[in-house]
Amino acid sequence: MSGQPPVRMYSTAFCPYCDRARALLTRKGATFTEIKVDEDATQRDEMLRLSGGRRTVPQIFIGDRH
Repeated sequence: MSGQPPVRMYSTAFCPYCDRARALLTRKGATFTEIKVDEDATQRDEMLRLSGGRRTVPQIFIGDRH
């Protein structure tokens, strides 16, 4: 275990901002889980709950921090 908190990025398939965020996280060497909310309505609902109702993507969480 690296001691680093998990990184989750909520995204959609056709999102240039998501592409840039993905590239930044990769360039920084971060291991992250990408959750595509356009493929799963349940995951979109989770993103809305965690982000305080924010609907735009990407939404990135490091551990529990938004």
